[in-house]
Amino acid sequence: MKASKTRETEKERNEKGKESVNANDNKREKQRERERERKRKSEREREREKGRERETKRERERKRERERKREREKERERDR
Repeated sequence: MKASKTRETEKERNEKGKESVNANDNKREKQRERERERKRKSEREREREKGRERETKRERERKRERERKREREKERERDR
């Protein structure tokens, strides 16, 4: 009787051990997934920032071009 009870508790311990290992594996996998998601987000943010920089660069260039055009117009007016 006592031996079977001991075996029963060993089985229970083994099951609990497996559950605990699985739980730890799941936690690690969730952590890895969070890390991957954080990297993806930061990469997307870098891409957005690059896009903003390109856009502001284009806008500055357009502004310079408008200024040059105004200057040319003024020169033409002076020449007349």
